[in-house]
Amino acid sequence: MIALHNFELFQAAVSLLYPATCTICGKQARAGEYLCDGCEAKIVRIVPPFCEKCSESFEGSINTAFTCANCAHRTIHFDAAVAAFRSRGVVREVIHEFKYNRQIHLRRLVARWLRAALDDERLRDYQFDVIVPVPLHPARQRERGFNQASLLAELLSAHTSVPSKPLLERIRYTTTQTALDRSERMENLHTAFRLRKNADVRGLRVLLIDDVLTTGSTLSECARVLKRAGATSVHAATAARA
Repeated sequence: MIALHNFELFQAAVSLLYPATCTICGKQARAGEYLCDGCEAKIVRIVPPFCEKCSESFEGSINTAFTCANCAHRTIHFDAAVAAFRSRGVVREVIHEFKYNRQIHLRRLVARWLRAALDDERLRDYQFDVIVPVPLHPARQRERGFNQASLLAELLSAHTSVPSKPLLERIRYTTTQTALDRSERMENLHTAFRLRKNADVRGLRVLLIDDVLTTGSTLSECARVLKRAGATSVHAATAARA
């Protein structure tokens, strides 16, 4: 954390000497911003109609709340998973730079998108007791150098005053999920998570945090573990929805 703090001080000093530039295209951006107005305009917000359970968006004239076929035909353990933006174009590139190219400073922009999810009516008036980041396997975290969900959870905790606690751990290194369908992803993740030793979630209302929601399999498995351990409810929030 000391190294991260020093890096931010260095960035602050650099910003005094050089104008802000867009993370995506390199054009000049407003002070304190990561994107220029043009790239900001390309971000796609998730708007109704969408699945109340997993936030999958749909085209058409659906005027009532609904659950998509994918959620209706499988067991989903979270109460609702909310994402604010589509993981495409600018959003996808920013998250990729943050996660895989160690552009740690971009966590603040991703956290801003994550906070937008909290304004959804499914989460807006809900009182949470604890924020829990989705954990990485220790080998994956050593390889990456950080857990993106933990960094986002810390920023969200500072914004909401809800404590962030790493109550889950990933105990099984799973193969990549990219080529797997939803049922295969669920099977791949079964028994991959557990509650940390001495962690107690009994009676707690949990907000589960990750950067991107793809099929919801990871969030659902984490929610299963938390509810089995006594959590009253588990909602999830991510910055983006694939």
